[in-house]
Amino acid sequence: MSIRGKRLRTVWLLAALVGPTALIAQKRYVAPGVVGEITQPVVTELWREPQDIRSENLFYGAGGKEHEPHGPFTFVKEDLDGTNPKYDVRDENGVKWKIKLGPEAQPETAASRFVWAVGYHVDEDYFAAEIQVNGLPAHVHRGQHLIGAGGVMRNARLKREDDKKEGIWRWRENPFADTRELDGLRVMMAIINNWDLKDANNAIRNEKRKDDGDKRVYEVSDLGASFGTTGRGLSTAKSKGNLNAYTRSKFITKERPEFVNFATPSHPTLLLVFDPHEFFSRMGMRGLGRNVPRQNARWIGDMLGQLSPDQIRDAFRSAGYEGAELDGFAADFARRVEELKKL
Repeated sequence: MSIRGKRLRTVWLLAALVGPTALIAQKRYVAPGVVGEITQPVVTELWREPQDIRSENLFYGAGGKEHEPHGPFTFVKEDLDGTNPKYDVRDENGVKWKIKLGPEAQPETAASRFVWAVGYHVDEDYFAAEIQVNGLPAHVHRGQHLIGAGGVMRNARLKREDDKKEGIWRWRENPFADTRELDGLRVMMAIINNWDLKDANNAIRNEKRKDDGDKRVYEVSDLGASFGTTGRGLSTAKSKGNLNAYTRSKFITKERPEFVNFATPSHPTLLLVFDPHEFFSRMGMRGLGRNVPRQNARWIGDMLGQLSPDQIRDAFRSAGYEGAELDGFAADFARRVEELKKL
């Protein structure tokens, strides 16, 4: 066995001893004024037990009403990472926010509510139909057509920035392999049709605990490619936040006595063969929706089944959906929950 394999085996054995979602490591540090080293536990966490799903506020999500952003906002810089227009800003209290414009703003906001409600870690996302950003340059590199006079931005997702990101984690190589909780996260990606499951869209964050220890949190930090198609098409805009695509797409593709296969993420469009790296990368993601233990998929369905119709509608309302779109997304999401509960 390779050195890397031995290290992974050690991590998995540790996970089995202390539980599937909370791994205890030892952090070595020297406290001020103390001679010698002190060890302190570092908890590695993918999922936490929801306190009361039925009482969660899915309109405000993980950040709650108390963290809701309030303008006016001041431009700091443009973020050129990824494919969507993004801008770093500060609010009147000095809190840093990242604004995202374009087709991912609405679906990402709604998706974060559902993932958070069943115990997974997410960013604090909010949606605003219109905000004003002061100090914008006359021309930005991306999203100029989405910005009106006076720095007015429409249909914006705001993510609270915390500077605690340590790195990324991989779907196929992480401390939670073969656990119910990692399988549950795979199911959550399928129910919201999040097809963009690149490892780069996952984050590891460091959080301080009340006992002054550290918690290393694993999360899917980019949920923008949700509520549309099951895989990438030629038009990424039409494959995100598209009610017609979400309604017409398959959810569960195969049921076996022990395992379930989901449609998301699906085979990429064949025209992507002209971009071999992208094509084969997405071909490799297909396995993330396959061979999910049936009982683990039902476990997620039972938790989601505790959400009321009003809570489901609140999650989509928080993302600015209304009218027929709101009704359609809420009904289709609830239908998928019922499919999981019957497994």
